[in-house]
Amino acid sequence: MCQATPAQLAEHVRKHWGIEALHHLRDVTLREDASKIRTGSAPRVMAALRNTALALAELVGRRNHAAAVDHNRSHPDHALDLIKPTT
Repeated sequence: MCQATPAQLAEHVRKHWGIEALHHLRDVTLREDASKIRTGSAPRVMAALRNTALALAELVGRRNHAAAVDHNRSHPDHALDLIKPTT
């Protein structure tokens, strides 16, 4: 049996809850569990797109993900500005 040090155990717990927090955000804010997409690689693609949306919101300084989703839903042109290349 492998023994973990207290520091290693704490690191594993932090990583686990970091992943759980992301799943919670995707479910609560982006309603992932209500999705009807279930076949092929589409669920994985949608999860990646949801992760990208959350990362873009954080990249521009929006910490309230629900407010960012509401804003971008109401202003899709602003959402497109996040992914347009700059010249």
